[in-house]
Amino acid sequence: MPLDTSTYSLALLRLDGRRWNELRRLHAQISTQAAADGSSYLEMGNTKVLCTVTGPAEGGRRTTAIPTAAGNVGGDEAEVRVEISMAGFSGTERKKRARGDKRISEMQTTIANACSSSLFTHLYPHSLISIAIRILSQDGSMLAACINAATLALVDAGIPMSDYTIACTAGLALSSPTIRGGEGQDRTDPLLDLNGVEEQELPFLTVATLGAGEKVSVLVMESRVQVSRLESMLAVGVGGCKQVREILDRVVRAHGKKLLSSVIS
Repeated sequence: MPLDTSTYSLALLRLDGRRWNELRRLHAQISTQAAADGSSYLEMGNTKVLCTVTGPAEGGRRTTAIPTAAGNVGGDEAEVRVEISMAGFSGTERKKRARGDKRISEMQTTIANACSSSLFTHLYPHSLISIAIRILSQDGSMLAACINAATLALVDAGIPMSDYTIACTAGLALSSPTIRGGEGQDRTDPLLDLNGVEEQELPFLTVATLGAGEKVSVLVMESRVQVSRLESMLAVGVGGCKQVREILDRVVRAHGKKLLSSVIS
């Protein structure tokens, strides 16, 4: 079917044919690995992530405790520990990241804090919840995909939580200059759900919200941008989280109906 350009100029489309507020194709599955307490597989565009959850189990001796959002490292609450690994073929360059890679460590801490803020960790004192994330393909929104996959795996594991923690990315694109009063002025437009090429060229942020509202639980931005333009990026990102939440909620409900029908029959 040909693209209807009567109301939308082709010049405003992105490299992959999306409009500024459109998500990439999102595909998710639950219970992909029977051996784990909870597991999930998620695709956001060409970014593909596999996640498994083990626990809550007896924590044992802590060697590298990750602080929770409240600042404590366990005791009366369960500890959430995240481990991320990247496949050597996941990126354009086939290379193996070191175990102490700074970027991976930051992502692990961010995901652990995000999950701790939604889980009822006080129900499992002196316990450990292990989240293992395997990145199979990288094409932008990597942190957002990891958070979404971890949320689905925790739901599959049956660990009580207040609501979904859903993440999405938003960027800022420089549009063609507009002529106002004889002077050319650059105009910036927000973009939703950036791919790998866009993340390399544009400033972007990753935002995660808790529930269907606008409560922000994670906000990560490694690029420099004017403060006046941050609000529009954040608004687009929060709106994207709502769209992603609807999609993942349908996946969870469909999986629950499938399990219920198998039990009844």
